[in-house]
Amino acid sequence: MPFEQPRPTWDEYFLMLAKLAATRSSCLAFPVGAVIVKNKQVLATGYNGPPTGAAHCTDQGYCYPGLSSCDASKIMPSRAVHAEANAIAQAAKHGILTDGSSIYVTLEPCLSCLKLIISAGIKEVFYETSFNSGESLLIRDSFVKDGLVTLKEIHLSEITAQRATTFLLKPTSVAKDNRVR
Repeated sequence: MPFEQPRPTWDEYFLMLAKLAATRSSCLAFPVGAVIVKNKQVLATGYNGPPTGAAHCTDQGYCYPGLSSCDASKIMPSRAVHAEANAIAQAAKHGILTDGSSIYVTLEPCLSCLKLIISAGIKEVFYETSFNSGESLLIRDSFVKDGLVTLKEIHLSEITAQRATTFLLKPTSVAKDNRVR
């Protein structure tokens, strides 16, 4: 029996897609990616950046004049539309129903995005990095306790990450022997 590399779990697969979406982010503070999934099929993707048509922070080198990034000010709101909101907006723009779906994000949703996720009928949130703290945790946990959404922190295994790196850096569709396709 030939040795085969282990395939990523479904959670790892969708988290990797969210991480790839994050590479499109033009936010100087937090590059974030999101993928909405239902029945193991991708419905929509999103990443954080300014509203469509606005200048990208990475292109202009700042979020606001005099501020290197949006998190440098306690007063000015972020210019970015969050990755989760962009994914939900993309689904809506293309008439894709999100009711009963799941979302994979590279950063735990803020409370505003979590409320949007719940209102869009998304039932499960899988995230890589924690974000909420303090009083935000109380509100987040009340949504979970009320059965509105489930949250689960997930990570890539070292083997999956190494294999993905190989796939990204080298051609993947090259025959290893004389197999016929």
